[in-house]
Amino acid sequence: MKRVLDYDATTGITQWFHFDEASGSVGLESEQDVTAIIESSKEVFNQTDERAAWKGDMHRVASIPMVIYHKLAKVSNNFKDQAAIRKFLNDKDNRVFRTRPGRL
Repeated sequence: MKRVLDYDATTGITQWFHFDEASGSVGLESEQDVTAIIESSKEVFNQTDERAAWKGDMHRVASIPMVIYHKLAKVSNNFKDQAAIRKFLNDKDNRVFRTRPGRL
């Protein structure tokens, strides 16, 4: 059995509750429509001058959907480490989340 537990329209995150009657096991699943995040990231990426200097302490270089961030944080306990985040964002498979060109 699968039921919607919660839906957040702002983030697009749906929480699902799973129950297996045969085994009695339960599970939770989070699902997020990331289309708007990817489209927004593309728009910002295309408007960014790649030759612009990196000034200041903070720069927006990506928008990582929360469900992906939490999944990575579970898989890699060191995902809060800046090096792990850089590795993820420099991976060509994850470039759809980038908002600025170049390597981190």
